[in-house]
Amino acid sequence: MSLADVKNHLKLDSGSFADNLESIQSIAPGSHAIADNFTTHVGASIEVFGYQAVVNLISGTNGATGTVDVKIQESDDEITWADWYSFTQVTEANDNATYEKAYTGTKRYIRTVAKVLLAACEFGTEVLRYAVTSTEDAQLTAWITAVRQRVEEETWRPLITQTWEGYLDAWPSGRSLMIPKPPLQSVTIKYKNQTDDDYDNTFTSFMTDIISEPGRIVLNYNADWPGDALFAANGVQITFDCGYGAAATDVPYPIRAAMLMMVSDLYENRGEVMIGAAVNKIDRAVDNLLGLYRMNRF
Repeated sequence: MSLADVKNHLKLDSGSFADNLESIQSIAPGSHAIADNFTTHVGASIEVFGYQAVVNLISGTNGATGTVDVKIQESDDEITWADWYSFTQVTEANDNATYEKAYTGTKRYIRTVAKVLLAACEFGTEVLRYAVTSTEDAQLTAWITAVRQRVEEETWRPLITQTWEGYLDAWPSGRSLMIPKPPLQSVTIKYKNQTDDDYDNTFTSFMTDIISEPGRIVLNYNADWPGDALFAANGVQITFDCGYGAAATDVPYPIRAAMLMMVSDLYENRGEVMIGAAVNKIDRAVDNLLGLYRMNRF
């Protein structure tokens, strides 16, 4: 759940279009040299999570026969980038124009990259981010964090993808092992023997059951747990990724709706809470929305 989601739910607006709109350069405007690749002209990374965003390609004058190809790339970590959209190639026939594309992806960051052929060309790119600004932003952000932690604690579910580690003193007695905090995505098992300094051994003879809740690991057919003598304590290290995904929209809507109601309650009742039908109604609604997602701890 983003700050923009909450402010939209609460109908908060700064009242100024200029205050709500921000322009950030990705590729600085100017004359850009020939480069037959998308690695020379790489624009700045811009965070778009929680914003409405539009990418503008602002074309100046192309050199004789010059062409410009610009792509929008997206990423969750600013390390691994994937192509998301390619603008129409700019030539002498269609230069000195502005081309725009609204970003409708789900990643946290975007950037632009360009390829220039045959002649140097004038252009630049920018990202327009729109999000309501408010003097309440810091307080709302703190409430979002508090509500997320409360929901994750109450349901025993991570919402956005998280990585956890668990440790065992001995191998499971059966052929499967339940993994807490659904939904489960992936599991890695490492272990160390009595003479090891670290978790240098990897065990892979299992399948990961991500359908069951909670998820589990199950030994492959005819496979057994390693028979090595484990380190005296915490000999088995289980690392697992869990959660609904990288974007807020990956989280089921009933959970997001409950969180919005909880933040709204904190916003409306930041002082003394008046006990009554309205408060009880909110509590019941939140309880009903989260009911299907509560997990028993083990």
